[in-house]
Amino acid sequence: MNEKSKFTPFLYILPAALIVIIFRLVPITLSFLLSFFKWTIRGPEKFIAFQNYVKLFNDPQFWQSLLNTVFLVIFVVPSTLIFSLFFANLLNKTKALSGFFRTTFFVPTVTSLVAISIVWKLIFAQKSGLMNHFLSLFGINGLGWLSESRGIFDLLFGAVGINFKEWLHVLAGGTGIPFNTLYIILGGPSLALFAIIIVTVWRSLGYNTIVYLAGLQSIPDIYYEAAEIDGASKFKQFFKITVPLISPTTYYVLLMTTIVTFRVFSQVYLMTGPPVGGPLGTTKVIVYYIFETGLGEAMDLSYASTIALVLFFIILSVTLLQRKLEKKVHY
Repeated sequence: MNEKSKFTPFLYILPAALIVIIFRLVPITLSFLLSFFKWTIRGPEKFIAFQNYVKLFNDPQFWQSLLNTVFLVIFVVPSTLIFSLFFANLLNKTKALSGFFRTTFFVPTVTSLVAISIVWKLIFAQKSGLMNHFLSLFGINGLGWLSESRGIFDLLFGAVGINFKEWLHVLAGGTGIPFNTLYIILGGPSLALFAIIIVTVWRSLGYNTIVYLAGLQSIPDIYYEAAEIDGASKFKQFFKITVPLISPTTYYVLLMTTIVTFRVFSQVYLMTGPPVGGPLGTTKVIVYYIFETGLGEAMDLSYASTIALVLFFIILSVTLLQRKLEKKVHY
């Protein structure tokens, strides 16, 4: 092999490598450097070492935005996996108009998130929204979906006559944990954040359903035929054949949905947006807080870079943790 042919393979990957370097590696490196400076929209002011990190770990808004993001991930990821697999099973068994139903499911994925957010904001409107009109049929009074800061568990317990806060006061007295801390954690996401969760699950449903459908259609029918001969029920077939054989698909959907959910921004900004990120900041997720810090009134690019870098390492850690699940994937 001559010298020229040795470098030929590298020329093929050069365009993609340049994109990754320019739009991925360089911004990450610059964010890391910016986090050690006082850097505003006017440019660098002075070197401040680890002051931004000290400020971040003592910043209550950061911890609130992190908790909001965790709530989002905890609710969105499992819901997306369960509903996507459920609808994929229905589509897999549907022969008539299968192309129409697949297209219908996939439409939200290719629809502008701005348009989706505006429509859902109208649906969640307190006085004239379709959601409250639907709930009124069951005798439920209109809810302030995008303006309610109370946790959903507080609201649910209150609906059945249980004083959730009184119960938490008793728990706080027995454990020594501050009441406010218990309420923030056990109260669950606010109703406003739960509305964001509904929209996020709905939008991601179509893409993940189609991915699951491809995984289901790759399973040979011979496995199900053999199971039926052995007398296995549909329930056993699902958990003993379907679930293990689509584990590569589940792993992919889990990984991508988690990463995308950590980066949610547009629906929060458009539905509960400025100036504080929803009622009492209960929908302010990390990416929204980065935007507010770096491009809001403060224009503190260095502190925004610090938060972004912490988010990067959180996503990286969660991804590496999920890689351990790959041992249970059946290829």
